[in-house]
Amino acid sequence: MLEGRIAIVTGAASGMGAATARLLAEAGATVLGADIASHPAIALVGDVSDSAFCDAAVARAVALHGRLDIVVNAAGVIVRADAPATDDDAWHRQMRVNVDGTFFLCRAAIRQMRRQGSGAIVNFGSIWGAAGGKGHVAYATAKGAVHNLTRSLALDHAREGIRINAVCPGEVETPMLRGAGRAVPLTDAQLAEMADRVVPSGRLAQPEEIGRVVVFLCSDAASYMTGALVPVDGGWSAG
Repeated sequence: MLEGRIAIVTGAASGMGAATARLLAEAGATVLGADIASHPAIALVGDVSDSAFCDAAVARAVALHGRLDIVVNAAGVIVRADAPATDDDAWHRQMRVNVDGTFFLCRAAIRQMRRQGSGAIVNFGSIWGAAGGKGHVAYATAKGAVHNLTRSLALDHAREGIRINAVCPGEVETPMLRGAGRAVPLTDAQLAEMADRVVPSGRLAQPEEIGRVVVFLCSDAASYMTGALVPVDGGWSAG
């Protein structure tokens, strides 16, 4: 399906990023995983909020393989707080990673994809990019920005052979959902209760269920899709 394609996936050390990187490789792509922490699956170690790292990641892919066909911006951070409890550092970190990092890697990739006349980019939005997130003001704001970044880039580059879409997950069983930003990680029972209470389908998604949609968006099967925000949320957005 993706034989011969060269891909960069950020946030590839865990969660949805790791699942997506694995599924892209299974579909035939050569995948360069990127993450802030060193890991056996990571070829590109650095912080996406640093534009120089994003430029270097694209340059590395091209130096190794001669082209770049796919970029997946899965890296993200979350702060679980309302506005009074969100200090300046927490706010800026959310924007730097979730928004700036997505933009910087898109920009670097588009420069290369424009020369090739082809490419597919998938950004990670969220159900909270289209609706407010109670107690998650910075994260919801950042994901809303990712949604409109995706749309705007798609319009700018639609006639250059570059497709740019976003996947918008709901509640997914990942380390971020279980523990990130929480004083005490959620137990299995608490996760099950959350799924029953929040998700129409009554269960949390597995990272691979999001990754399979990303693979589709990167493939020729989605050749007429650009600027789309694709919810993968067990029915949450239907309400």
